[in-house]
Amino acid sequence: MVYHTGVSSAAKPPKKVTPLSTLDPSLRSGGRLQFERRITYLALAAGFPAVALCAFLLWYGDYSGRVQWTVDLFLVIIWLGVAFNLKQRIVRPLQTLSNILAAIREGDYSIRGRRAALGDALGEVMLEVNDLGQTLREQRLGAMEATALLRTVMAEIDVAVFAFDGNERLRLVNRAGERLLAQPATRLLGRTSVELGLDACFINDVESSQTMQLVFPGGFGRWDVRRSTFREGGAQHRLLVLTDLSQTLREEERTAWQRLLRVLGHELNNSLAPIKSVAGSLADLVARHPRPTDWDDDMQRGLEVISSRADSLARFIESYSKLARLPQPRFEPLQIGSLVRRVVSLETRLPIRVADGPDLLVRGDDAQLEQLLINLIRNAVDASMETGGTVDVGWNQDNGQVEVTVRDEGPGLANTANLFVPFFTTKVKGSGIGLVLSRQIAEAHGGTLTLENRSGSRGCEALLRLPV
Repeated sequence: MVYHTGVSSAAKPPKKVTPLSTLDPSLRSGGRLQFERRITYLALAAGFPAVALCAFLLWYGDYSGRVQWTVDLFLVIIWLGVAFNLKQRIVRPLQTLSNILAAIREGDYSIRGRRAALGDALGEVMLEVNDLGQTLREQRLGAMEATALLRTVMAEIDVAVFAFDGNERLRLVNRAGERLLAQPATRLLGRTSVELGLDACFINDVESSQTMQLVFPGGFGRWDVRRSTFREGGAQHRLLVLTDLSQTLREEERTAWQRLLRVLGHELNNSLAPIKSVAGSLADLVARHPRPTDWDDDMQRGLEVISSRADSLARFIESYSKLARLPQPRFEPLQIGSLVRRVVSLETRLPIRVADGPDLLVRGDDAQLEQLLINLIRNAVDASMETGGTVDVGWNQDNGQVEVTVRDEGPGLANTANLFVPFFTTKVKGSGIGLVLSRQIAEAHGGTLTLENRSGSRGCEALLRLPV
């Protein structure tokens, strides 16, 4: 069976490939030719004893000279033909494999070996080589598609990306980087970070992320500067990613102002609308002639309403001022157990069960953390008093953090989406800033504050996490 190279009908014609043996003379002289000679010599040696024996019998038998020479010549021709045909049967499949592998090495996966089938040793080798070529072709297509996707994403994202080689020369830049430097990529590639005005981004030469105030030809403001390294072709490269934070900050600022104005407008309308209505009613009452007999009582009630709404508006403004004037914490070592017990002793409306935890120290502002715990425990007691439940307070350590838990047995939370929205409250006389203020204090100390319904039991659980 002879194995040949072939091309599938869906593939393009194979390009001319260069076998590895033709590239290195030492491989050519010591590789294929030497192997072919060995095969030829072995094939000749395999048939030589039979030919020699036949020739010996002919020459020493009772045959004429003509018969002897004719038969000997016929034997020699058959012997040489079989030997060289055997050599071709062995060498040709190996040449086919060499051509296929050379094509694969050069990136041409369209060449296939024919007559590759199971049940035959050489056919199975051809089958495996064909499968290898198909697998490499699929992997190359996947890599090309991934590279195309990466290039599209790099071109479309609104983040400036720069890649510098080991010689500090720019090797890659996307469209956002071109807009930032106000030049096309053809003028930017090959220039150093100093020439491009990006040297300020590499003041800190380690892999890190920081926020910097930078000015470029195509933009200015606050930028998130990220630096990292990668290797390509064995050489180390540096990657610089610049994200404009100014627009994001402006969007957040505008959203915050809209939310604040919406809350302020709602509260002001709630206080001014009844004041305006009552004031109009009192003006009509004073203008009547003659006045009603009970006009003094009506006047008194109207003035009380106006005074009450004015006081409510004043409390609202005071609460907002308190929320806006939260000072920076003054850090000092605090014993978390002593702090919790002290705050618990301030609550006298309901007995509170304290589950003692380990002896832990945190760094924080004593007054602010005390106010935070007062707000949490007061809310828990208010909730538990509605249902006649209890309040549990405890602390523990987990993953390098102190976890203080306050659990109540109240009715639970019906709406958890607005818990930390300023001035949102479900209490009749609540200000809506307790939880917001508490979360600000927790975050100022590098911690977090969460509030959610308890699982498997009624009530809520407040969880304060602070670094040890």
